[in-house]
This record gives sequence, C-alpha cells and structure tokens, in this order.
Amino acid sequence: MTIEQDFFNQYRLMYRPFINQLNVELEKYHLYSSQWAVLRLLMDKGPHTFVDIANFMSIEKPSVTRLVQKLVELGYVETVVGRDKREKLVQLSAYGEELVLEIKAHLKPFFEQALAGVSKQDIEIATQVLADICANINR
Repeated sequence: MTIEQDFFNQYRLMYRPFINQLNVELEKYHLYSSQWAVLRLLMDKGPHTFVDIANFMSIEKPSVTRLVQKLVELGYVETVVGRDKREKLVQLSAYGEELVLEIKAHLKPFFEQALAGVSKQDIEIATQVLADICANINR
C-alpha cells in the first residue's frame, strides 16, 4: 500500500465511526450530523441561502430543502426574505442559537476523547492538511 492509499484508508476508517458516534451524541436533539453542520454554519457565518448551504455541504439543493424543512419543524431555524423577494435566507431562530451553544458544550467531551493524546500542534497540522486536500479535490 502506498503512503497516499494508507492516508485515505486511515481517514475512511476514522470517518464512519466518528459520524456514527456523532449521530448518537446528537440523537438527544433529534439531529443528524448533516443537520448539525448546517446549524454550525449558520451560527458561525450567519444567514445563508439554500444554494450557499448546498455549495458548502457539497449536496444538491433539494437535499438542503429537506434538511432545512426538518430544522424549521424543530424550531431551530427560520427562513426570511433575502435582498430580493425571490431569495430566501435560512437563519437560526433564537431557540436555535441557544441550542447550538448547548450542543457545542454537550459535544466538547466527545471531541476531547476523540483527540485524546493528540497534541494541539498535530491537530492544527491535520486540520490544515485536510483543508488543503479538500481544496485540491474541489479544483
């Protein structure tokens, strides 16, 4: 196995168990990891259009529509009219903002356990490496 194959194999071996456990952690909030990603995006970067969310998540717009509908049903987000009347923006509701903070606190021990024994410097390097790989794939 080449170093490149080994790298992506290790990533794959980490990714599924991580997402599965993250989904278990999010069950209490009636969320899945993809919905959590949308909530984090809205908390960190503010309101976004459906197209922006689709691009950020690398998924189709109809999938975003279903995702957002569920988050609206839960009371976590709301849609508002954008710059022109045809554009809809998705934003966190006041309840959603409180909830995101609660979930972040709830997930902190899970993330700390997953990264136990890994230095801050290695985490920073790995984060940059993954960002670089993502940029290469999206070229």
